[in-house]
Amino acid sequence: MNRLLPLALATFALASFSAAHATELLRWEKLPLAVPLVVDQERIVFVERNVRVGVPASVGSRLRVQSAAGAIYLLASEPIEPTRLQLQDADNGTVILIDIAAEPSQDGQPPLEPVRIIEAAASATQTDADDGSTAATPPVRETPQPVILTRYAAQNLYAPLRTVEPVPGVTRATLRRDLPLDSLLPTLPVQAQALTAWRLDDLWVSAVRLRNSAAHWLDLDPRALQGHFLTATFQHSTLGPSGTPDDTTVVYLVTRGHGLAQALLPAIAPIDAALNLPAPQHDGGRDAQ
Repeated sequence: MNRLLPLALATFALASFSAAHATELLRWEKLPLAVPLVVDQERIVFVERNVRVGVPASVGSRLRVQSAAGAIYLLASEPIEPTRLQLQDADNGTVILIDIAAEPSQDGQPPLEPVRIIEAAASATQTDADDGSTAATPPVRETPQPVILTRYAAQNLYAPLRTVEPVPGVTRATLRRDLPLDSLLPTLPVQAQALTAWRLDDLWVSAVRLRNSAAHWLDLDPRALQGHFLTATFQHSTLGPSGTPDDTTVVYLVTRGHGLAQALLPAIAPIDAALNLPAPQHDGGRDAQ
């Protein structure tokens, strides 16, 4: 890769390299959950469901909110007084309440950890399993699996091999290097090439190299990605002009139940190609003999 910068995971991604090491668990028991914020520092809230976020108009200009694939990304641009947000499940209407407040960053203050919200019912099920009253269930990982996979892939591509943290259960997965990726970022002038992939349980992470083919800087917006992905993480949030040391980065795409090839959208043939089809043959209304 052309840029050996510290890992900075972008929007619709999962967590920064340092913050991904731990996740704060909050249990939803019908009481509002406190989620403090720091100005100019994005915090991620994992809810593992498709939610709509209700934001009061009074903080709309000071708080950027994005929601994708069961994760909510909160970024305050200015201090925010204590404010309540509503997270509504898009499928069944269930509402979770979180209380935010944004304060300026303090010298030496560590980055905020991602937050994972779990429901009381899920927690009770785990407790019953521990007591032996119900069948045992797999333990809940402190760090979500997409974060584990993305961090593992980034370490393998960017960190010295001797520093790569071993992750039990992660195996190398098959990924065609010549996989057509024209439909991945169709609105951006980038060249995409599949690099490698890993698997953990029923999740795959595929690393794809992106190279800018334009003569200007590009902002990498995860909303421009086309495909069925659980999460997507850019190694860098921008690409430099073609031919510069900053013109290349990697995007990590996490899928569930299958690899990258099955998650891509089918490429749409250009309209001009349809115009070159041969004209239909007419037989003057007579049936073929």
